[in-house]
This record gives sequence, structure tokens and C-alpha cells, in this order.
Amino acid sequence: MRRSGPSSGTVGDRHWRGSARLAGSCALTFCGLSLLVDWGSGSLTPPRVLLWVSLSLAVAAVLLPQRVSAGPGWLAARTPWHRYVVRTDALAAVRQREGACSLLVLRDVYGHRLELDPRILAANPLLWHEFDTGVRRSLERGTLRAGADLLDRLGHRIDEESARAVFRASGLSTASPSCTPPSPPTG
Repeated sequence: MRRSGPSSGTVGDRHWRGSARLAGSCALTFCGLSLLVDWGSGSLTPPRVLLWVSLSLAVAAVLLPQRVSAGPGWLAARTPWHRYVVRTDALAAVRQREGACSLLVLRDVYGHRLELDPRILAANPLLWHEFDTGVRRSLERGTLRAGADLLDRLGHRIDEESARAVFRASGLSTASPSCTPPSPPTG
């Protein structure tokens, strides 16, 4: 996560660049292997090169993750085609869409909508902080009418995961033998 500047207060997903590199390398590998197989079979022509390059660009666009950023009172997600922004300090509803990948669906009072993988918030403490600060303002103002319990559960889960990570990094463990209660005397 980087700050865009000392006064802007904008934070972003610190893992996005690595994910974008992975998407690009998968697309390049697909392109290279497709061209190599087509060339090896002797059927490589300029229109087929254009086809393979176009399909590789489509693979890159599909695999490219959304770029999530946040600032005071807002959360944004940029895809290759569009930028979605919601006001976190004016959220109206939050729900969780289940499926192959669980997504948070955020809706603000202005009608803006954003779908977000909650793992992005869990992996980026500064993004979570900006988001949580905005949600608290929504609760104070009374605009968040649905989904506060869902966000509360998500916040507890993120806090627990963060605490476990701190314990692991410091060499402490929540399941260490010194934390188990002593056995009762036998006689």
C-alpha cells in the first residue's frame, strides 16, 4: 500500500502489482505457447497471429484484478473498463453475494454500487482502516440501514487474522503448551 502523497490520504491495494504481473505473465505465456504450437503445425499466418494476440489480450483483461483504493469517506475499484466509487461515509446497504467467490456488494445513498472481494480488505490494513472509518460515519449518520452486522463479523474476522499473524511473526502461538491449563492432580 502506498500513499499517493503526504496530503492526499489515498491508500491502495499493496498486492495489486504482483497480481497484475501474474495476469500479464499468464497472458504472455498463453500467447507464446499458442504461437509456438501454431508455428510448429505449419499453419501460422498473419491473421492467426492477430487472433492469438487478441485472445491473449482478452485473457489479460479477464485475469487483471480490480485496483482498489480508498481515501477519507470513499472506496474505489478500477477495472480495465470502468471505475466504481462508493461513499463509505454515506453507505446505505451492504450485503454479501455468495458464489464461487464471496463478494461484498456496497451501495451508497447516491445510488452508486461497488462489488469487492473482502480478502482485499483483510490483506490491506490501511484500506480496511479507511473503509471502517467511513462505515462508522455511516452508522453515526444513520444512513447504513442493512448490513452493519455483516461488516461487524467481517471486522472481527479481520482483527482475529491480524492478531494471529502478529503472534506468528513474533514467535508466539495461541496453541502453545504453556497456555493449556494444568491437569488436575490424580491422587
